Amino acid sequence: MLTRESRSQSVTIVLAIGAVFSLATLVARLGAFHLPGNHQGYAPEQPIAFSHRLHAGELLIDCLYCHHGAETSRHAGIPAGSICMNCHSIVTDTLGSVRAEDERAEEEQRKPRRMVSAELQKLYDALAVDEEMKPIPGRTPRSIEWIKVHNLPDFTFFSHAAHVPTGVACERCHGAVETMERVRQVEDLSMGWCVNCHRSVNRIGVGGRAVDASLDCAACHY
Repeated sequence: MLTRESRSQSVTIVLAIGAVFSLATLVARLGAFHLPGNHQGYAPEQPIAFSHRLHAGELLIDCLYCHHGAETSRHAGIPAGSICMNCHSIVTDTLGSVRAEDERAEEEQRKPRRMVSAELQKLYDALAVDEEMKPIPGRTPRSIEWIKVHNLPDFTFFSHAAHVPTGVACERCHGAVETMERVRQVEDLSMGWCVNCHRSVNRIGVGGRAVDASLDCAACHY
């Protein structure tokens, strides 16, 4: 039979365990808490499952090949389907699938069929092209409705052209995109984050060059 002292100790232990779990739950919730306008971690599902890990990572395709507007304009831009077709008029599926079809065709003594992945078929459907990559009569090409990941408030001005030619690396704001299967927002892109970056590069420069990044409110808010 428990004594009063033993019961008191048991209650204390139970309360302590409960407090630990409550604190852990609170910390977890606070970790996912975002101030209004902070979309850090946002990673929307796109209409086509484009893998930056494959293209920018494994294949080492330069960011500016697809986002060629980043050097000269405010927006980096989304590549037109014609840019995709520079490669994907020929590359229609994974190398593994193509090789497997070649082996089956050789065993069956026939001509290999063109292999088309489900995701690339979405591209061809949007561009209204057939298996021979020719326009389908009566079909009108349509734009692919990509979902923008990095969004700034309407009252904030940001120009890629003011950053990219200066030598600011894409990953400074966008994170290690070359490792992402689906692009997500890595930084919070808050005003404080931007201002601290400007202060930092004014001290240490960018790529060995001195810069004068503005700290004037009117540079971004006008």
